[in-house]
Amino acid sequence: MRLADFDFDLPRALIADRPAEPREAARMLVLPQAGGPLARHIDRHIADLPDQLRPGDLLVFNDTKVIPARLHGRRGQARVEITLAHDLGRGMWQAYARGARRLRPGDNVEFAADFSADIIAKSPEGEVTLRFDREGEALRAALARYGTMPLPPYIKRPAGDDARDRGDYQTIFARAEGAVAAPTAGLHFTPALLAAIAGRGAEWATVTLHVGPGTFLPVKSDDPREHRMHAEHGWVSADAAARINGARARGGRIVAVGTTSLRLLESAASETGEIREFCGETRLFILPGYRFRAIDLLLTNFHLPRSTLLMLVASLAGLDRVKSAYAHAVATGYRFFSYGDACLIEAPAARQGGAAGGASG
Repeated sequence: MRLADFDFDLPRALIADRPAEPREAARMLVLPQAGGPLARHIDRHIADLPDQLRPGDLLVFNDTKVIPARLHGRRGQARVEITLAHDLGRGMWQAYARGARRLRPGDNVEFAADFSADIIAKSPEGEVTLRFDREGEALRAALARYGTMPLPPYIKRPAGDDARDRGDYQTIFARAEGAVAAPTAGLHFTPALLAAIAGRGAEWATVTLHVGPGTFLPVKSDDPREHRMHAEHGWVSADAAARINGARARGGRIVAVGTTSLRLLESAASETGEIREFCGETRLFILPGYRFRAIDLLLTNFHLPRSTLLMLVASLAGLDRVKSAYAHAVATGYRFFSYGDACLIEAPAARQGGAAGGASG
């Protein structure tokens, strides 16, 4: 397995810079179970998702809420861009800094005349620990005023975001503040689509995984198995675990809406696939060879070349099938990445057993 195995050519014009309007108009490429009677990919739309579901199926959404986590400031005359990553409490955050070579512990970064942070520590990789001049509700208010939505680097905005992004880059389930990237598969859902899903006899539950900026970090090693996955913090409540286990016991399928929901469910799953209450961090890195225990289908957007998320999708659908599906998507004009279209992928039939690849923490 080599990093180049997960590469593909993508015309810049296919990178979506706005979501589809209405959301249900986004396209959806269906990849049925490999070896089944309908094994080839099928062109559909998100509005058709209820037709792909069965009574008793359970969709699992990530209810994390994106905060305006990108800040532009100055250390003296030097410009610094900060993207918050993890709340350490009491006004302290781990963060990524663009222009970090200019920063030293003890420096003060000014974001506005009345808003600043001190650099407490710095890593060789460009991560910094900040202590803001306020905490709690006062800090959240300052971020809302001075921060911008942490859009992915491939979405270009002159000022970092705009008024539309404040709404567009949140799912309708967004509740638990803490993410610095959106669980983008959930962006396709509207109240009308949920009503159609309920009319089909399917239900949904929510879990929380605070997506970090590390989701956009490139894999640099030629051997992907040497890549160290970033940590993300998540919660699966006892109620959510019971509902998921109950749906499966009744013969329903578990549909992970997004790779974040999938990674959290797999982190919370026992060897037999039972979902347990979970609170902590995960570094689960899913590579080909992994045996999925917790989910039956995955709805996910199209991912970047050479990314950990593309490796996850290849683990579920098979690398050759994913390459074929992505080539079809490029040839037929699907829209890619966070604001783009989606794939619905059915897990292999043999889902039992433990993990043959990947690691969690």
